Amino acid sequence: MAAAWRRLRDRAQFQALLSTRPVARSPHFALHCWSPPREGLHAGAAAPEVAALFAPPGAVWIGAMTPKRWARRAVTRNLMRRQIYAVFGQSSAPLPAGAHLIRLRAGFDAAKFPSAASLALRRAVRGELLTLLASA
Repeated sequence: MAAAWRRLRDRAQFQALLSTRPVARSPHFALHCWSPPREGLHAGAAAPEVAALFAPPGAVWIGAMTPKRWARRAVTRNLMRRQIYAVFGQSSAPLPAGAHLIRLRAGFDAAKFPSAASLALRRAVRGELLTLLASA
């Protein structure tokens, strides 16, 4: 059963997550996370503005970023985005409240994956995403 989560939509949400350091990295992907500050802890000056971007405090936000720089064809970018959301949706462990962004940070070898949306590419992306989430 898929967990209830929301997708990142606004540019400001993506920018807020990209300003954080990656929590985990794989050869092709990076995972950026932001969690709401716990009560009683000093969260910094920008915390209220960032918290307002991810309005319900207990919600889980998911985002996928696949730039043209690393995946030229739209079919490849869409395949990667679908795999990212599928891996989050099928995750057995509940995600902590906050925002999570997976960013493509390197391209896949065109010689190894000549087709833009091959089954081999789909399996490689999915396997790498699973290891990325397990390491986080």
